[in-house]
Amino acid sequence: MKLVNEFSKLAASYLSPAGQYAHLSIMIYHRVLAEQDPIFPREVTAETFDAQISCLKAVFNVLPLAEAVTRLKNGTLPARAACITFDDGYADNLTQALPVLQKHGMHATFFIATAYLNGGRMFNDTVIEAIRHCRDDVLDLDAMGLDRHDVGSFMAKRAAIIKILNRVKYLPLDQREDTVAELARMASDVPLANDLMMTTAQLKALHAAGMDIGGHTTRHPILATLDDAAVCREISAGKEFLEATLGEKVALFAYPNGKPGSDYLPGQAALVRKLGFNAAVSTRPGSATRSSDIFQLPRFTPWQANPARYILAALGNLRHGA
Repeated sequence: MKLVNEFSKLAASYLSPAGQYAHLSIMIYHRVLAEQDPIFPREVTAETFDAQISCLKAVFNVLPLAEAVTRLKNGTLPARAACITFDDGYADNLTQALPVLQKHGMHATFFIATAYLNGGRMFNDTVIEAIRHCRDDVLDLDAMGLDRHDVGSFMAKRAAIIKILNRVKYLPLDQREDTVAELARMASDVPLANDLMMTTAQLKALHAAGMDIGGHTTRHPILATLDDAAVCREISAGKEFLEATLGEKVALFAYPNGKPGSDYLPGQAALVRKLGFNAAVSTRPGSATRSSDIFQLPRFTPWQANPARYILAALGNLRHGA
């Protein structure tokens, strides 16, 4: 692995030199699990995350996102610059990810959907947990217009979850919540987990550990489906809650879902700027350059569990500037 890291470091230095021609790699995570999930075996575990961060540290110069954005604009980034980010606000960000980050002396920025703190549950997790605990091997959602699904195996559950989430994700906010609540009622008799997201106390502990906190709206809507007034309410309410809770300005924002054009619109980046943020990140892959729009910075999702493949994928991502 040491030889791979040395080769990767040379390649990364070529693809991302210091200064005005630097490329900034921003990694995006969501959850770090204590152990492998049989439904989603590719989800990052603490062991996988530890190996990935070890390789990232060996190859890249990892910076806090706020510092990296400033240095990107000024043309003063070091070679092989990278940042680590997390979306949504899962409790395992504190219990599993933070110890790994501290072990390696790394910094990360955590973007929080504030409505789900303190016992809330995101719509996607309602679907996942309902199907995880489905009472039958077949889930008939024809009455809801969501088809009939085989859920008799872990693979079948995963396929059903993905198909259903693709159908409900873009529903209007209230309809989306009502739909997944009805799905859960039809699927399972088991009370669904209400401790997946952080509490306010856990959020404060994460911040006290030196991690940055960013905005991610309140209810994680698809902003492209909302009018400007609703977009402003969602973003500003989340920002105000975080600032009141943490006692400092929240300067960074992540678009929910984050694909430009389908999940948020170009004009909404101007609203984010107007609401007082200094920069924002999307989920468009690629690396940021000095010419990038700092309110639409790209991010890379590191799916590869194998550390060598993880680094090779990160190098491939560096080849695509934004």
